Amino acid sequence: MEEIYGIKYSKPEVVLMQDTGIGVAEAAARTCYDSFENSENESIKHIENYMPDSSTCQKINSIEESSLLDDLAWTYFHHSILEHANLSFLVRGTSRGVLQEHARHRIQAISVRSTRYTMSSIINAFTASQTTDNKEFFINKVLDFDMFVTQDEEYNKIEIGAIYDKLKYQSAKVENFNEIAVAKSSLGLLEEFKGNSQRLFEALEAGKKKRNVGDAFKHIITDNVKVDMVVTFNLRSLKNYLTLRDSGAAYFQIRWLAQEMMRCTPSKYLDLIIKRK
Repeated sequence: MEEIYGIKYSKPEVVLMQDTGIGVAEAAARTCYDSFENSENESIKHIENYMPDSSTCQKINSIEESSLLDDLAWTYFHHSILEHANLSFLVRGTSRGVLQEHARHRIQAISVRSTRYTMSSIINAFTASQTTDNKEFFINKVLDFDMFVTQDEEYNKIEIGAIYDKLKYQSAKVENFNEIAVAKSSLGLLEEFKGNSQRLFEALEAGKKKRNVGDAFKHIITDNVKVDMVVTFNLRSLKNYLTLRDSGAAYFQIRWLAQEMMRCTPSKYLDLIIKRK
């Protein structure tokens, strides 16, 4: 947790889920120069005269160092060969605001927690609060969801109160609000547990989720909401990402994310893309 501009924020968690190794990148580079025999790695030398079998490919993928890649990366700046190495990260607890920054990095594969499918609990809490017209019930229930990167309880109550007000406004404007908020099979619960917000919330949570519920309610959340994602970079793109986003000029939340990604990136990759003291 860190305080920025008077507000406390949680930091994201990152795990490296998959990395393809640097061996294929060296094989690609030596294909360009037809210089397999000059490699310090026997599995690469093997390619000079033979197509690699599965055992050789495993050895290539386990290569930890390559003098050629180091020369190409830092002396000749031939970075296209780095595109043959890929790393996939699982990110938890960054913000939707960071997604806007990520969108500026063109070459990446990114899969993000969808608000279309994952807003049911928020809508269920609001629906349950309406049976007793209880804003405090909604605020306290959503506060338990730990859905914001901000970690100041009073500030988060303001955020949640604003979500409630938006939903309250929308519910007054839409005649069939409950039908767009709750699965058809759960509509009967509204009458069954009328007057008991907690029991209604529990029943709605246990029932079938409304499909694509976020379609009608995306407007209620802000950039402060936590998201999870899996993101895959090739090594050249990761170089660009870390160079820009570990900078003091970067938005502080994406800088935190870049630092966590760097922390769990093995040295064999960092040595090719980051000048370290």
